Amino acid sequence: MSMKNFVLIGAAGYIAPRHLQAIKETGNNLVAAYDINDSVGILDSYFLDSEFFTNIKDLEIFLNEYKSKGNKIDYVSICSPNFMHKEHIEWAISNNSDVICEKPLVLTKKEILDLKNLEDNCSNKIFSILQLRLHDSVKELKDKISSFKSDKPIEVELTYITCRGRWYQKSWKGDGEKSGGIATNIGVHFFDMLYFIFGPCIESKVHYRDDLTTSGFLKYQNANVRWFLSIDEKNLPSETRSSGQRTFRSISFDNQIFDMSKGFTDLHTLSYQNILEGNAFGLDENEEAISIVENIRKSEVKIDQYLKHKLLKI
Repeated sequence: MSMKNFVLIGAAGYIAPRHLQAIKETGNNLVAAYDINDSVGILDSYFLDSEFFTNIKDLEIFLNEYKSKGNKIDYVSICSPNFMHKEHIEWAISNNSDVICEKPLVLTKKEILDLKNLEDNCSNKIFSILQLRLHDSVKELKDKISSFKSDKPIEVELTYITCRGRWYQKSWKGDGEKSGGIATNIGVHFFDMLYFIFGPCIESKVHYRDDLTTSGFLKYQNANVRWFLSIDEKNLPSETRSSGQRTFRSISFDNQIFDMSKGFTDLHTLSYQNILEGNAFGLDENEEAISIVENIRKSEVKIDQYLKHKLLKI
């Protein structure tokens, strides 16, 4: 496979190093990077010769000159804030490049449909990072569920707690209009995982929602899912906190617990490998999860004591 040329949008972001590592480990080249912030020394660890711009117009001038010499930008990787993803995807397509976009692909189902229309009218493709579908524990769980025989729905509990400091609420991540809120910003991968395992969602209820925590219930054809998402350290299990860890991921069904707290660090590279080999996740695979988190964001909050997650203490 020939080496591909990349541009990275959002080089100063939290998730950018995983994309840089994936581009490097798959044997490809970063031609240029862009971010309005200039704290991008991380580039030196991966691509010392990459160009860098803080003004997208300057990037465009550089790319026009670069392409005028017979070069091509094969992919634009997007790690910018959630609310800017659609704009940057459209920018990449206008520059005749395929797209690899970090989660969430966009914030609304309408934006998904807009991008489908865009993709239908060009030769470029839009790909996303849905790495939980590649996680060994998730694949194992999917296999177990498919072989599980019962006349009753499977009772599932999904818990994801990942601590964030006070900076979080003062950044774009703490603005629900820009990030989509907790359910979108930290939860969209897990809602995609549930779709991957159980299929389309039939019913959704939101039991609690604030700036740090959200919880609710999802009904599938063969499963009832109680879910709990939080960035509040107080919600960590005591054994996790005492061990010095700041993240807890777990999914259980019928008292069988699958701890997914490990095994995430290499999944971006695997995602890139799949994309480059033609085994990518595109717009269609994103539609269900984006619809679910949009519905969670807009739904009325109403507690159901019978259906609530065990960590929800109200």
